[in-house]
Amino acid sequence: MPEVAPSTRFAFSLLGGLIRQGVRDIVLAPGARSQALALAAERLARLGDVRLHVRIDERAAGFLGLGLSIETGVPTVVITTSGTAVANLHPAVLEAHHSGVPLLILTADRPEELRGIASNQTTHQPDIFGFASRWSTDEASPMPESDVEQRGLALAVKAYSIATDAQAPGPVHLNLAFRDPLSSSVTPEEFEGLLAASSAKPEMLVPAPRPSVRPTEILRGPRTIVIAGTGAGPEAEEIAHQGEWPLIAEIASGARYGRNLVLGYRELLAQTDLVDQIQRIIIFGHPTLSREIPALVADTERGIETIVIRGSLPEVYNPGHNVARVLDGVSVAPKSAEDPGDSDDDRKWLGAWLTASRALVAEHEAAVLAAHPETRAPDLTTARSETPASQRTFVKAELAAVRATVTRDMLVTAVWRASWPHDRLVLGASRLIRVADRWLPGKKVPVHANRGLAGIDGTISTGVGIALASAPALTRVLLGDLATLHDAGSMLFGRGEERPRIQVIVGNDGGGSIFDLLEVAQSASPESVERVLFTPHDVNFESLAAAYGWHYVRVTNAGELERALTGAGVGPALVEVILAR
Repeated sequence: MPEVAPSTRFAFSLLGGLIRQGVRDIVLAPGARSQALALAAERLARLGDVRLHVRIDERAAGFLGLGLSIETGVPTVVITTSGTAVANLHPAVLEAHHSGVPLLILTADRPEELRGIASNQTTHQPDIFGFASRWSTDEASPMPESDVEQRGLALAVKAYSIATDAQAPGPVHLNLAFRDPLSSSVTPEEFEGLLAASSAKPEMLVPAPRPSVRPTEILRGPRTIVIAGTGAGPEAEEIAHQGEWPLIAEIASGARYGRNLVLGYRELLAQTDLVDQIQRIIIFGHPTLSREIPALVADTERGIETIVIRGSLPEVYNPGHNVARVLDGVSVAPKSAEDPGDSDDDRKWLGAWLTASRALVAEHEAAVLAAHPETRAPDLTTARSETPASQRTFVKAELAAVRATVTRDMLVTAVWRASWPHDRLVLGASRLIRVADRWLPGKKVPVHANRGLAGIDGTISTGVGIALASAPALTRVLLGDLATLHDAGSMLFGRGEERPRIQVIVGNDGGGSIFDLLEVAQSASPESVERVLFTPHDVNFESLAAAYGWHYVRVTNAGELERALTGAGVGPALVEVILAR
């Protein structure tokens, strides 16, 4: 097919092969050097086998791909041109690496003869992501005489297989050199030929079988707690249930439910009467939301055996290098009919934790009501009274509850209460996720958070990706004002593209109030903290929403918050919730 440029032939074979492997979404940031990939992606998207998402900002494109892959479990293709465009993908690639999320990064580059001679928009792109990519290849420019189609197809099969490896899924980087002509037009007949060429050798498209993991049996007896960090999944809850052990599950663990769930775990881990009795810890996922958990694992004085379930993350969780065993999977030994003693001990052990947890929750709720008595629910018996004075009392109490100032506790509780199992909740790296993690009760709601590196960047774009992949479900993104401003460009959608049901709920306290809780607030001057940590701003979020065509809602009290959460529309909305610092 000599009339079609090698770059175009290669682009169709590579993308066609990836789609046949299972790719559902392509995210594209425009550029001249990547034009063959861009034009091929657009043409293939018309067939309906893949969705195309166009974004101006490469960093937003990277995190959009991350969100799509998180929700679907399938690697998203992200395409950029050369130069700084590639570097802008690095934050999303790092998060994907540390979270074990599959991504396929396709970056266009100059051919070998144009590198190292100060060519425009050219830098050293091969292996630019270093350790963060599961595999990186620098592909030479396709030539007219080469077998372009088979080369692109073989590359697609290998890249997809590595990105989706069951033991270590993650990002794969294909750096692709292109020579002039960077693309060529394609007639309908030529397009049919390119499609046929991209499906050659179907046996290559059969994925390799996934190795099965045989779990290690864990014996009963030692007083055990199960800890579920981000991404732990339901297995953590199942193991805690089988073993009759207390479950500490972070809010984004995917295991925050069940009868064994312990709330207020930070306070409990600070109490020596329970902690001194711990003999074994089993950890799933990546715990990141407290200092107490890593401190407990790293404590060599207590003699606690810590078992970590490897999962699919690239690094093993090992505070203080004090983990005794790292296992691929676990099961709980069945109860012994001859010796029920261990089971009785397990039930008493679990009961002690649950009793202490319930007492802490009751204490917390009482403290919240004492600090904000206006939030107390009105007495219904007063409402039924025929006495005018009693009726007036009820109406005043009801109005006070509706007009109550929104607190962080109230905000996270309201969002949690409004979220259903078919919804999606995305939590940004802010003060709010810690409030949610501390006291929210168990509930089977899909919760996501970029906790691989716990950065504030890309939160909105990740949420948009999750919303697009989970439509028509409602996705709520709860984050702070600085995280919103950091990723405001991700509110831009390509013209004519799907605008999903998503609420970006911004807790606006005027800056980064999370720093007020850290030691630096006690050691540095208030003026210094204000300038370089709190970083105050005067952004008009209503104007920001209008600039990107989002619906806007301002919330100043409990009643407005309730209406905003229950009145989610069919498109994107920015909900600004005013909070005190």
